[in-house]
Parts: sequence; structure tokens; C-alpha cells
Amino acid sequence: MKRVLIISYYWPPTGGSGVQRWVKFAKYLPSEGWQPVIYTPENPEQLAVDTTLEAEIPQEAEIIKTRITEPYELYKKFLRRSGHSKEAVEVNPVNAQNKSFVQKAAMWVRGNFFRPDPRCLWIRPSVRFLEKYLKEHPVDLIVSTGPPQSMHLIGMKLARKTGLPWIADFRDPWTRIFYFKHLCMTSATERWHKKMEKKVLDEATAVVAVSPLVQQEFQSMTQTPVELITNGFDECDFSAERCVEAAGGEGTDFVITHTGLFAADGNPETLWDVLAEKCRKDIEFHRRLKIKLIGKTDEQITASIDKAGLKENLVDMGYQPHSTAVEEQRKASLLILPLRKEPEYKAVLPGKLFEYLASWRPVLGIGQTDGAMSMILNNTKTGFVLDWEDRASIKRFIDYCWEKHKKGELTVDDADLSQFTRRNLTHRMAELFEKSTKS
Repeated sequence: MKRVLIISYYWPPTGGSGVQRWVKFAKYLPSEGWQPVIYTPENPEQLAVDTTLEAEIPQEAEIIKTRITEPYELYKKFLRRSGHSKEAVEVNPVNAQNKSFVQKAAMWVRGNFFRPDPRCLWIRPSVRFLEKYLKEHPVDLIVSTGPPQSMHLIGMKLARKTGLPWIADFRDPWTRIFYFKHLCMTSATERWHKKMEKKVLDEATAVVAVSPLVQQEFQSMTQTPVELITNGFDECDFSAERCVEAAGGEGTDFVITHTGLFAADGNPETLWDVLAEKCRKDIEFHRRLKIKLIGKTDEQITASIDKAGLKENLVDMGYQPHSTAVEEQRKASLLILPLRKEPEYKAVLPGKLFEYLASWRPVLGIGQTDGAMSMILNNTKTGFVLDWEDRASIKRFIDYCWEKHKKGELTVDDADLSQFTRRNLTHRMAELFEKSTKS
């Protein structure tokens, strides 16, 4: 079996979407003839813990850990002591709305002194450790996955020293990511980032993007081949049968569900207003409406729901294990996926979109109607993306779903989702591994 070194900051028992991509690849790589060797911090920052994901790690996987020094814990303690809420510190720290002076000052320090990110202090010791480790435990290929982009600098420096082929897997863009402009960087720091981004793109054997628009952006910047391998869903997490009860019926709850991180700059205020207005006009709708939030939610989201008069309709479940989130998706009447109100988000394909698709429930996306997510929903005919302020269209869609729900007919058409299964995506990744080691 060939061996691949995977450099990833996120790994179980850390929870969240950033973990699942490579946990799922690692799960299926042995069946493709590759042994995953995971290099990850022993003491990472953990905004969420999900021990159930540890069951996904195959027996063949080799896990290597070293300690990391990073300033985030001090930063968070400082913010808490200065009176900032837990949500402001953990849910949306970079592009939080209406930053305080303390937050702006901390962001300036973070943006200019810790390059490319606060995990940069792990780069040099990791390269030293891995160079020695690989002499005794050789591998055939290196993979780095980011953000944090420090992982790519580890991969680049290690590839230089060892001569091994190296794949840079970008789960998000680098300088074109939505929060880059919020980091209060000097022009010199911005130039440094663009220079390092170009070096990573040019020196990698291959680059992987998770969105077609990001793939196009990267390919315009480098001669290195940029492959598109999206996120996806694991068939093992989803029953082959649809959740029939979710189609609705007389006297059943109309459940609107959001899973995952819900940040303030993605607050769909127009949706809350539409729901509140319908509650005032339709007593049955008011009685049956449930808004379920599953994951870390910014306090501005819940405050907005309360302000709209929907507090009694809200069920805030907080962070839940991945298996619970999947089950709640399958039982939902309607799944909502608001994007962040940032122009760069047009290129983003949220990881949870694919699990939404596998839940076979209608999806209401809110954001750029000509973005990457809209393309997927249109192609699979599983939902729509409507503009944040398009009140009339949001109202029509909610009315349509409610009427279908009352009749027990709220479903989506069959679509071929096979291209998004984790097993098939891993097969494509393994093909790239083979190609990269032969070039």
C-alpha cells in the first residue's frame, strides 16, 4: 500500500465542517490502495468537539501529533475579560459586525504579526520534525489542506527538502477569501500574502479546489494543474430510504432547519420578516412553524429572530454531533442555507450543501443568485438561491412549501448525486495521487 502524508490542522475529536473532508477521504483511501498518514496538532484550538467522528478513522491510518504554540487562546481570554460575549469571540471573530476598538486592535496584530495566520508558529518545528520522521517512515506523496494556510507552507517547505510530490488542497481560497479584507493588513502584508499564495500554487505538483469558480480563479494565476474535487456526503451517514414523515401532512409541524455555523453576516432578516408576517396572518402556520438551529449560532441571529416575534417558534439546539445534525436534516420540512453577505462568497460551495442534498429535502439558499451554490441547486433541482432582499420571491417559496407541506407532498425530485459521494470523490482524489506520483 502506498503512503500519503496529510497535513491538516483539523482532525477528530475536533468537530465542524473543516474536519470532515479529510476524515472521509482517509476513511476510503485504504480501499484505493493508499495508507493515510495524518500529521495534526496535539493541542489545537477546538471551537467544537465531536468524538463520534473518531469512529470514521480507518484502522490503517497512522496519526502523528506534535504540540502547537498559537496565540488564539490568549486572544480569546483577552476579549472575554474586556466584556465580549462568547459568540463574538468564537462564532464570528474575524468579520464580526460592528467591531469594538479592542477587536480591531487585536485583528491588526493578528493580520500583520502572524503570517499567514495564527498557526504560523507551527511551520518551522513541523518541517524539522517531519523531515526527520520521513527518513525513517517514508511516504510517496504529501498533501496539505487549508485553511489555515500555514499547512500549505509546511507542505511546500517539506516538499522542497524531500523532493516528494505535493498536492495543495484548498478548502477555501487564500487572498480571495471573504474575510481577507477584514484582517486590517498593511499593504506590505497584503503583498506578502499574494507572493506566498503564488509560490504555493506554482510549486505544488497539483492544486485542488472545492468550487468551480475557485478552480477558475486559481488556474488563471498558475501553470500548475488545478483540479476540482468538491466536498460531498457519505452514503453511510444517510439511509437509502427518504424520511417519509418529512413530506408533511395535516397537523404536522413545519420545520425550517439550519445546521452548522450561523454567523451574523449571513443573517437572513428578510426571511424572518416573511415568516413573522405569515405567522400573523395564518394561525395554523404560527402554531406549526419551528425554526431549528443546530450548531454554533451568533447571538445576533437569535436576537433577530426574537425581534421578528418568532421567539416561541425557535428551537436552538446548539452544537450537536454530526450524526444528530444529519438526522435533523432528514426530518426537516425545509433546509435553509444563507450565505455570508460578502461578494467573495459567490465562489463558495458550503460543505453542508452536499449533505443537504443527500437529505432529500427542499433547500432555500439565500445569497448570490449567480454563484456556485445556485449552479448546484439548479442542476440537481433540489432548491433555489434567492437574493437576501428578494422579499417577494422568498414569500412565494415559503407559501409554496407550506401548501405542499399541508398536503404531505413537500418533496424534491430524484437527482443523480453519485458524483458527490465521499467514496467516488475519494476515488478521484486517489487518481490524482497516482498521476502526481508518476509525473
